[in-house]
Amino acid sequence: MTDEERLPPTDRESPVGEPVVRGDERLTGEHAREAVSFDPDDPDSVTEAADTVGAFARNELGDSHIYMLRGAAACAALVRAQNSYKAAAERADGDVGVSFIRKWARVHDLPRAVREHVAAGHIPPTAAKHIARVGGDDRYLLAWAVVDNDLTVRDVRQAASAVNDGETLDDVLEELGVTPGELTVTLPSPVYRDLRRHATVSDRDADDVVADALRDYL
Repeated sequence: MTDEERLPPTDRESPVGEPVVRGDERLTGEHAREAVSFDPDDPDSVTEAADTVGAFARNELGDSHIYMLRGAAACAALVRAQNSYKAAAERADGDVGVSFIRKWARVHDLPRAVREHVAAGHIPPTAAKHIARVGGDDRYLLAWAVVDNDLTVRDVRQAASAVNDGETLDDVLEELGVTPGELTVTLPSPVYRDLRRHATVSDRDADDVVADALRDYL
């Protein structure tokens, strides 16, 4: 298997509008029972999506990150049903802008691993909007930088804009005081002991040993 074949998906793989994350009780607890599915091929469901988008734009869904994911799902389903952002905005209930629908539909299209962190509250939905502005692996790397560091929504917005202007994400994160790839982990004492011993006798950094082990494992 080549490195390209091993790359994780950087876009949504599950059907548009399906509450794959929102309906996972492991992630959202009792909210999972309230998860709403939006089917872009079902006229009644599209009408519900249009109503939900309008309520979302008017801040009537609530400020919970779970309800924001519901609003994002409704935006994405409405776009799929109408085949354009403009038509989706026109179909939505109330005065909803194209940019609003575009931003939140992109959040719905983020890969599942990122959406799970949004559902768990580790990534603010407003930060997810900016993560969705970048493509490829940068989506993951920016998301993990938010999870592992105290980046503000403003920081994430700045990073996404800089990347879209041609800067590398590594350089942008360093400017924000983040070391790309840095992660603090806690190991069981025997594993820590063996890691340090192996690194010493093989004259290698512990970081390199861990990286090689994880590369083979993943």
